[in-house]
Amino acid sequence: MQLVLEKRAERSNTIALVSPLIAIGLTIATMVILFAILGKNPLLALHAYFIAPLTDGYSLQEIAVKATPLVMIAIGLSLCYLANAWNIGAEGQFLIGAVAGSWIAVKTQGTDAGAWVLPAMLVLATAAGALYALIPAICKVKFGASEILTSLMLVYVADLFLDYLVRGPWRDPHGFNFPTTAEFDPVATVPLLIEGGRLHLGSIIALLVVAAAAILLGRTIKGFEIRVVGAAPRAARFGGFNANQLVILTFAISGALAGLAGIIEVAGPVGHLQPGISPGYGFTAIIVAFLGRLNPLGILIAGLFLALTFIGGEQAQIAMKIPLDVTKVFQGILLFYVLACDSLILYRFKLVFPNRQVARGAG
Repeated sequence: MQLVLEKRAERSNTIALVSPLIAIGLTIATMVILFAILGKNPLLALHAYFIAPLTDGYSLQEIAVKATPLVMIAIGLSLCYLANAWNIGAEGQFLIGAVAGSWIAVKTQGTDAGAWVLPAMLVLATAAGALYALIPAICKVKFGASEILTSLMLVYVADLFLDYLVRGPWRDPHGFNFPTTAEFDPVATVPLLIEGGRLHLGSIIALLVVAAAAILLGRTIKGFEIRVVGAAPRAARFGGFNANQLVILTFAISGALAGLAGIIEVAGPVGHLQPGISPGYGFTAIIVAFLGRLNPLGILIAGLFLALTFIGGEQAQIAMKIPLDVTKVFQGILLFYVLACDSLILYRFKLVFPNRQVARGAG
């Protein structure tokens, strides 16, 4: 007797809907085992991760703050993935956007510049992220290079470039030799929505991005083109859709959103440019995109859930001395289960009895 995967005659919509819930359930079950191995009470650990942050107003604000870059980046990635273009380098585009926007903040530091500074930072960061994402897109279209490898390698270029700037020409001369720029002027920071908290205007921008993506995919020809090119490339060619142009477009939009998220993070919660501005938002957003079924509303929900794991991980570290890296383990296990469960959309398990098949063949 063998257990094999058999291709379904048609896609299972039921499995497609419940697959994220199954993946989350399996991930939590695995984490219970991991907590037990670490010598921690699994129930208390799960409470610290998923319940405690929801009972405090400040923590709820922090969840929204963490979800903002995750949702914005994941929306852009979902457009790429729907078009069968694999942008893995959103982390680098996030960093380049942060660097480009910060250039204006650094150059206008202490000059009493006007209200134009923040909009200019947002525009420049968006453009820089888009241009940086076009590098792997053009390499794919013109030279057939793998966009997975090129976009991923460019993450390290962006990271090292940021590190050079804050340790060299942009270092704050009054910062006690720490690798950071000076604090941005008020005109170069994202306005807060709630006094005394950290919830900022970027969260509203993220919601607008979700709404725009929903309209694009659900009510426009270009959204239909994105879906067709990704789902049925041959039919798309017969329909006159240009897959290469779509690769360029989706990469540019994805990079633009990642760059915009980068400067919002720097000009919002952080307040200056420094190494480590991202705890891996660009990579975690990949999980958010797939957990949200590449659907804008699903991505919003998934982004809030992954943000909850960030905040819960910090609280678990303080309350139970659980290493913060366990959060990354949780996210990695979740991605594994999401992809594994997604295979059941097109395949199903089947028991095969080789001996019976042989006997029937001999008869």
